[in-house]
Amino acid sequence: MTPQASPTDEALLRSLTPSVLTVLVRRGADFAAAEDAVQDALVEALRVWPADPPRDAKGWLITVAWRKFLDATRADAARRRREDLVDEQPAPGPAPAVDDTLQLYFLCAHPSLTPASAVALTLRAVGGLTTRQIAQAYLVPEATMAQRISRAKRTVSDVRFDRPGDVATVLRVLYLVFNEGYSGDVDLAAEAIRLTRQLAAAIDHPEVAGLLALILLHHARRAARTAPDGSLVPLAEQDRGRWDTALIAEGVAILQAALARDRLGEFQAQAAIAALHADAPTAEETDWAQIVEWYDELTRLTDSPVVRLNRAVAVGEADGPRAGLAALAELDASLPRHTAVAAYLHERAGDLATAARLYAEAALKAPNLAERAHLTRQAARLNARRRR
Repeated sequence: MTPQASPTDEALLRSLTPSVLTVLVRRGADFAAAEDAVQDALVEALRVWPADPPRDAKGWLITVAWRKFLDATRADAARRRREDLVDEQPAPGPAPAVDDTLQLYFLCAHPSLTPASAVALTLRAVGGLTTRQIAQAYLVPEATMAQRISRAKRTVSDVRFDRPGDVATVLRVLYLVFNEGYSGDVDLAAEAIRLTRQLAAAIDHPEVAGLLALILLHHARRAARTAPDGSLVPLAEQDRGRWDTALIAEGVAILQAALARDRLGEFQAQAAIAALHADAPTAEETDWAQIVEWYDELTRLTDSPVVRLNRAVAVGEADGPRAGLAALAELDASLPRHTAVAAYLHERAGDLATAARLYAEAALKAPNLAERAHLTRQAARLNARRRR
């Protein structure tokens, strides 16, 4: 949050931010004003705490944030209608040990917000990140991110705080955060894990557990996903000795407990596929037949074209590349990564000329530079083989 902040202070402040914000909103502050007041209190904490740490950190933050809110409200003539409310400042004392973080998840994932705005607001209000940190993570100017967050706060300012939320929307926001991975000085994958752990501790829901299991299993492979030069390493070529076995064990245990409740959802099904990959000692020993069965379940749950695309790859591994190409032929060729999958399956089928051409086409459609470089190398590799 500032260069002078110790890692301990930053971690503590980040963990307390959601509950402090919730207290202010429950006392009557609108979301935008409460969030501004909490941010001001965090800055004050970083200035004061190194020399004079409080005995009750949460209580200190609530008191200071509420005072900041009162000051801002009294200074704004347009908010004079709140004077009756803000004059009734509660007496100081230990803050109640109630965690209302869950309410913030649902507020930040309000259906009127775009996914990008919901993610930004979640990172700011629940994750405790600064606007600068979020902007760096998304590789956009800080002013752009500030506008995005301000618009999101205005959108939810008049929303009833006790409005029932949609768990599925919250989970999709967290999954979006995780998929951003790492960039700038904020590790969004680790941040998504931290936030999802909070949610799992606050709500007993098999799909919350399914998402936590899924991102833990994916994160366990992180160290093996890139080569020293930064290039992508496909799953089949990864050094499985670099996978985090502790995260895998935790993810599998969480998944098993969720599946035992017999309320299957898409995140549990995705986690089951990830667990089968994690369980294989080598790529050749992957249980592709069972993975196809889980993709069938996932297709039934979502009817997603992207799921069907991934299923075509699994069918190609389980039943041979020709079967995979037949499954692929049923899908819209304009799907993202459709051309890359076709290239892979044609290579598996021995048609190197077609595969090389398709890899080159896929590279032109790649969503990022790392993937483009990988697909370009695949095309060059096959062209080199053909010239031998």
